[in-house]
Amino acid sequence: MSTGISHFFSRLTLENHLFIVDHSQPDGMRGLSNYCLSCCVNSLLQTFSATWEIAELLERWDVAGARGDARNVALHLKRVLEAMRGDLPQLAPHRDFLHCLDQNHFRLNVQHDADEVFLSILNFIHQQMDNRVLAGEIQDLYKISVETHLQCLKCNSIQTETSYMLSLPLYVKEDDNSLEGCMNSFFEHQELKGINSCFCAHCGTKNPSRQGVKLLSLPRILCMNLKRFRNSRGSTHKLDCRVPFPETFDFSQSLQDVFAENFAQNECRYTLYAVVVHSGYAMFGHYTAYVRHRENKCWYYADDSHVQQTSWEEVQRTYGGRHSRTAYMLMYRRDSEEWRPRPELSG
Repeated sequence: MSTGISHFFSRLTLENHLFIVDHSQPDGMRGLSNYCLSCCVNSLLQTFSATWEIAELLERWDVAGARGDARNVALHLKRVLEAMRGDLPQLAPHRDFLHCLDQNHFRLNVQHDADEVFLSILNFIHQQMDNRVLAGEIQDLYKISVETHLQCLKCNSIQTETSYMLSLPLYVKEDDNSLEGCMNSFFEHQELKGINSCFCAHCGTKNPSRQGVKLLSLPRILCMNLKRFRNSRGSTHKLDCRVPFPETFDFSQSLQDVFAENFAQNECRYTLYAVVVHSGYAMFGHYTAYVRHRENKCWYYADDSHVQQTSWEEVQRTYGGRHSRTAYMLMYRRDSEEWRPRPELSG
């Protein structure tokens, strides 16, 4: 066994028994033990904890109907987020949540993709919560509504379809990148030809087409996935190339051509509050997270059981390039009036 692999597994063993906590850190910053290769879920739980809107919505959920359900992801997420908000020095208990995911086919002792787990958790919440209003509000926090235009290049007819995403998938190129450039690439028109040709209802055949995507609405929480992994000849490799991202950005100034005609939101300014980081290689890696605290606005670094205060300059070191610790998921919060959940309806 190589020195690096031996150190990695030794670290996992130690973290099941030890924890490192800075007693000066604020409430809501508790570490999580690495249990059965849980670094991916641990990092996501730190971002969910920093997304205080979810915790507030889950607090309003009467769980009487779900109590005792070992497969209910929303129920166990509610419990672990409540535990993470405490100021106790011990690590937050989260094994029930991990076993719950295991029963929903995200197996323990298996490395998982953070974006896939994140989207699945949101879908499990939407499917398994018995309060449909609150389930809808949680999904609406992340919902990016888009309008897709498909133009047949033979008859020029245009088909329009409305859909939504919970995370913006941004393709990373192997050379120089920027977050704005990655977003522009996502929204630019694409030519679909050959085997990618699309069916035209007007012509009744598959024809070359031009596809474009426009924004209908932006969510409160904007999640972006930097697609760094590539499949080639039966193997997967990771791109560590540099992708700078800002702490704040304004959609209306940076990406003026991506809005649909009926886009009506006035506030498009966002501030970064969480980053999921991947270290290592495609088939052998480790996840950590940077999160910005709601009260003191300071950045914290969470590496399983270890949590410490850090700086924006350290977050910037995850841009990529010379370092294998690269940002994989970015979470931005819209700068607008104080968010409030919808009032509950009675009757």
